[in-house]
Amino acid sequence: MKKKIKNHFLIVMFMSTSIISSAQTKPANPFGLVYENAITKNVSGGVNIHPVTYKLNGIAISANIYTPSNYDPSKKYPAVVVAHPNGGVKEQVAGLYSQRLAESGYIAIAADASYQGASGGVPRNVDKPAFRIEDIRGMADFITQYAGVDANRLGLLGICGGGGYSLKAAQTDKRFKVVATLSMFNSGLVRRNGFMNSGLSTIQQRLKQASEARALEAAGGEVRYTGDAKLTDEEIAKLPFDLYREGFVYYGKTHAHPNSTFRYTTSSLLDLMEFDAATNMDLINQPLLMMAGSKADTYYMTDNAFSLATGTKEKELFLIPGATHIQTYYVAEYVTIAMNKLNEFLSKFL
Repeated sequence: MKKKIKNHFLIVMFMSTSIISSAQTKPANPFGLVYENAITKNVSGGVNIHPVTYKLNGIAISANIYTPSNYDPSKKYPAVVVAHPNGGVKEQVAGLYSQRLAESGYIAIAADASYQGASGGVPRNVDKPAFRIEDIRGMADFITQYAGVDANRLGLLGICGGGGYSLKAAQTDKRFKVVATLSMFNSGLVRRNGFMNSGLSTIQQRLKQASEARALEAAGGEVRYTGDAKLTDEEIAKLPFDLYREGFVYYGKTHAHPNSTFRYTTSSLLDLMEFDAATNMDLINQPLLMMAGSKADTYYMTDNAFSLATGTKEKELFLIPGATHIQTYYVAEYVTIAMNKLNEFLSKFL
């Protein structure tokens, strides 16, 4: 048993969260939403959800657009692009914050990343930074053409891994007038060095595995995957970091969705391990808000990126008292604190 736990822990430490949704049936919500107080039906005059599909570089992207109460397409509204966490889908935390943004008067869009969720692309679960950044730009392309959207008032909110990719997107895409992150996760840093630098000794070994996986794909062989570990409740409880303990519960149980998985192609590591969300932070000249839980063990990533954001005159680091990384996804108290701060930021700069 100890050996089994150790092996699972190594996978988690080196490859980040390794979660596959245990859900076997479609969520009861008609829109597939799994967060608390989610929209169950569209009602005239209320906050409504509009499932859409559009093409991005030949791939069909599945997205949800949230419109505010008494939405009138002949009027102009500010809009926010919301980027989901690694392995997450639009029906989880990205949908929750999109709905809350719509409740505050914004038009919001949350889309599944290409090759992931309900979006197209094969092989499945390719997880390359360039694709995720392009997904964010693609959401901007689509939402700025949506009826009622004021393209000159476009904001960006990235959550977890989506936060890191949002920082990169905002560095060069100036359609985004403001950028905010919640529980930012620097995917490349963790895939390369391991969480809290726990995987430094295995970098070359994992690069070799990724190289072999790509060679196998190129030869028409099997597609290899990383992040398939499944742990028992007892094994989860023994994991040393809140991120992993709470992540397994959130993605595998309380907010499980059949399209959500942290499984990704091993060959993706060739791109992930050379990526760093915190490089070129000086290119961000837009107002910047970075939010994190005061007890989040991922906070070091937000702190580092924020300190490097020297190109903007308007930036703020906001800590949510008492919250861990995963708790900012769903705990009502912490979500409200985050939304209050986000609304204050958006109303000031957007």
